[in-house]
Amino acid sequence: MDLNTNNTPEPRDQALMAWLQSQASQHGLDLDCISPASSDASFRRYFRLGTPNGTVIAMDAPPARENSQPFVDVTHLLQQTGLNVPHILAQDLSQGFLLLTDLGEQTYYQAVQQGLNDARLQSLYRDAIAALVQMQSASATHLPRYDQPRLLDELSLFSDWYVETHRQASLDDSEKEILARTFQILTEHNAKAATVFVHRDFHSPNLIVHTGPDTHKNPGIIDYQDAVAGPITYDIASLVMDARTTWEEPQQLDWAIRYWQAAREAGLPVDDDFARFHVAYEWMGLQRNLRVLGVFARLSHRDGKHHYLDHMPRVSQYIRQVARRYDVFHPLLRILDRVENVQSVSGYTF
Repeated sequence: MDLNTNNTPEPRDQALMAWLQSQASQHGLDLDCISPASSDASFRRYFRLGTPNGTVIAMDAPPARENSQPFVDVTHLLQQTGLNVPHILAQDLSQGFLLLTDLGEQTYYQAVQQGLNDARLQSLYRDAIAALVQMQSASATHLPRYDQPRLLDELSLFSDWYVETHRQASLDDSEKEILARTFQILTEHNAKAATVFVHRDFHSPNLIVHTGPDTHKNPGIIDYQDAVAGPITYDIASLVMDARTTWEEPQQLDWAIRYWQAAREAGLPVDDDFARFHVAYEWMGLQRNLRVLGVFARLSHRDGKHHYLDHMPRVSQYIRQVARRYDVFHPLLRILDRVENVQSVSGYTF
């Protein structure tokens, strides 16, 4: 069976198949029925295999590139919280191999792209909001801190990879000072938010549509190995300002309100005043999307994953949506206008 879908060295494929062969009898694996399941922005690969009781997922995470221990640890943590995450059937962390239960073949992103009526869309996203609130009750005590220094450091991706590498634009000293001051203000504000469990990529590609009668299992949640203890506003901004799906502002506002109401009812530490919460959520959305532009540029220019460029206009629009609303970000907006060759009038783009 040829697994080499991402130019992975053949020995890696052989090692994975040998490990799966060692697990085949115990788990009923059909090694002749294996196919790529998905890939992500990391070096991990996923394959789907048949068994007499359905399908399972093999995860290949090269130890030299990926540390799988956080995935195992966070899996157990989220299972204790009652969320629908994969169960680990077998593992060999020394080789970077795991065998997981299969949560389903369709992500929220794929479901949206294929077309959903509004009732189904709203049902899925209300489930996601409920799962997010439940997830934020998980203990974050032993997770890495997503504090201001780390938030600030990540914004260098925007300058280094999006502005300089992708846009091939040079910033003068004044513009560099503007960005530094803006980033300092932004991260200081965002770091003041209450600290909870943060998935970091709680958005449509990492949410699985559960197909079965027990709809309370929606969504299946994956790709949480980079979880941190960080601002409570981060994951709702990831969900609503989705880098891969455009949601207009009325829809964004509706889901933000529903999250805020559910979080308050659950006793989570969100602001009692929605207006203040909405500012905090928008500022975090700006933070995340500036970082995402840099990440997508790096994935293209460094890793050859050019399909991420398709989503850049959407991410830039999310940034503009927030930056237009707050005077403190108008200088940032003017820099973005220049590097993207967009005409602007009085700090607003048209």
